[in-house]
Amino acid sequence: MTEHEKQSTDRRDQEPEETQKVTDEDHTRRDAAQDDGAQAGTAGEAGAAAEAAIPELVIISGMSGAGRSTAAKCLEDLGWFVVDNLPPALIPTMVELGARSQGNVARIAVVVDVRGRRFFDNLRESLADLDARGVTRRIVFLESSDEALVRRFESVRRPHPLQGDGRIVDGIAAERELLRELRGDADLVIDTSSLNVHELRAKMDAQFAGEEEPELRATVMSFGYKYGLPVDADLVVDCRFLPNPHWVPELRPFTGLNEEVSGYVFNQPGAKEFLDRYAELLQLIATGYRREGKRYVTIAVGCTGGKHRSVAMSEKLAARLAAEGVETVVVHRDMGRE
Repeated sequence: MTEHEKQSTDRRDQEPEETQKVTDEDHTRRDAAQDDGAQAGTAGEAGAAAEAAIPELVIISGMSGAGRSTAAKCLEDLGWFVVDNLPPALIPTMVELGARSQGNVARIAVVVDVRGRRFFDNLRESLADLDARGVTRRIVFLESSDEALVRRFESVRRPHPLQGDGRIVDGIAAERELLRELRGDADLVIDTSSLNVHELRAKMDAQFAGEEEPELRATVMSFGYKYGLPVDADLVVDCRFLPNPHWVPELRPFTGLNEEVSGYVFNQPGAKEFLDRYAELLQLIATGYRREGKRYVTIAVGCTGGKHRSVAMSEKLAARLAAEGVETVVVHRDMGRE
C-alpha cells in the first residue's frame, strides 16, 4: 500500500469517531438547554407563586384617641398579623417579609400615626411603593370630634402627643391638619365620636370578618340635621323637601320603621321618583368606586330630626342596594335621640 492510500484509510477510520464526538456534544448542548428551560420554568412558577403570596394590607391611622388600638385589636382577633406603631418607611419591608412566609402571613394590619412632616412624607413614599408593586392595600381612618377627643384625653389625664406646651385642643388641631391628606385618601372612615369600644368592634367586624371581600360595601345612615352632619359621610341625601310626619299627630310618636310612617312618606309627591333616580345615580357612582378600587361608601340620609323621613328613605335605599348585590348595613344615628 502506498503512503497516499494509507493516509486516506486513516482519515476514513477517524471520521466515525469525530462524527460521534460532534453528536455527543450536540446531545449535551440540547440537554443543557432543556435543563435551563426547566429551571427557567421553575423560576417563573416560583415568581408567580411569590407574587400570588403577597399579603393583603390594611393601614390603620387616624386621630389620637379615636380608637386605633381598639381597631387593631379587633383585626388581630380576626386572624390578622398586626404591627403597632411601625415607622411608615418599613411598611414595604413588612409586606415583603410576609410574602416570604409561604402563605403563613396572608393579611397584615399596620397601625401608624403621623406626628411629623417627615413621618408623613415617608408614609406617602411607602404607599407609592406599594402601589407600584401591585399590593392590595386599604386605609382605615379613625375620626372623632374635637369635643370627644378632649373628653377622652382628660379622662385618662394624658397630654395629646402634639400639644407641646399648649392645650389639648392645640395638639388636636395640629394633628388634624397633618392628617388631612391621608383622611382624603382613606378607603374607610369611621367616626367614633359617639361609639363605645363594643360598637367600634362591631363596625370593624362588619367590614373585615367575611372570608371573601365583596366588591363594594355600603353603610346607609339616617341622621338629623339639627344634630349635625356625619363626619364620615361620603354622600349626603337631603329628605327635607318631603312633608314632615312630625306634624301629623297620629304619626309623631312613631319612626320611619313604622309601616304607616313609611307609607305616608312615600305617598308624597316626588318621594318614589326621588328614590328611583337616586338609586340609578348610585349605580353609576358604585361602578366608578369599583373602578377606582374604593370598597366602602357611607351614604348619609338626613331630615330635620333623623326620626321619620330619613329613616324611611334609608331603609328603602338600603334595600335597593342590597338587591343590586351591594353588601349594605343600615345605621339610624339619631333615631330615639329626641
